[in-house]
Amino acid sequence: MYPSIQLIMLMSIYRLVAVLWPRRVTLITGRKTVIWVLAVVWVLVMLASVPAMIFRKVRIQNNSSVCEPVHDDNRDVALQYMLELVLGFLIPYTVIVVSYICILRRLRQTKFRRRIRSEKLILAIVLTFCLFWLPYHLVNMIQVTWALCPKGPVKETLNLIWHKSRAVTSAIAFISSCANPVLYFFAGKSYIRREGLAFMARLFEGTALDSATRKSRQNSQNSREKDKEADAVMLKEKDQDSSSNAKPVNNGK
Repeated sequence: MYPSIQLIMLMSIYRLVAVLWPRRVTLITGRKTVIWVLAVVWVLVMLASVPAMIFRKVRIQNNSSVCEPVHDDNRDVALQYMLELVLGFLIPYTVIVVSYICILRRLRQTKFRRRIRSEKLILAIVLTFCLFWLPYHLVNMIQVTWALCPKGPVKETLNLIWHKSRAVTSAIAFISSCANPVLYFFAGKSYIRREGLAFMARLFEGTALDSATRKSRQNSQNSREKDKEADAVMLKEKDQDSSSNAKPVNNGK
């Protein structure tokens, strides 16, 4: 769960840098930089996964061994699932949404001819992430509420809900790991036919080109203005030299 979500978050950050600061992309795409970033991510997700190993035990049910979550204290339930909510949804999803909002704003400022399709693809990525993972974390919060709730009919109802929903929402959540490639294929199949597998790079390349074109035009305009100023100065100096070198005429004598 953690690495798939964190890697999607890193992809959104990379796209943000590629669109807003295209000249700085090379600073984060070096081989050593990428390896270090991925290594740090994997270390962090392994540490975040420790509670899932601690709060699991093997039980014998119907002559079968079942590995399932077992919490000795209600606070353990809150600790594990609140950690999943914060590290596995709230933080990465906030980063993803903010990144794509900034990307969309940048795309709206360009004359990129595929801007509308780009916006739809970005919106689909964000919504897909939410739709796949939100039910899973809602069930987590229901279980946390059940664990902290006093005994009564409400507690029994919450217990029934999370027990019956856990398997389904977990399956939906993990399907998201293979959803993005399918989403990219159907949303950008025209890019794939024209550009090959590097169509995502081509998708955002127009923004960098547009920015470079504007800078080039501005530089050209500044250069022309400087040339005009230089020509004016030279003409002025030439006129002054001509007037100073002219000889006076003494009535034809």
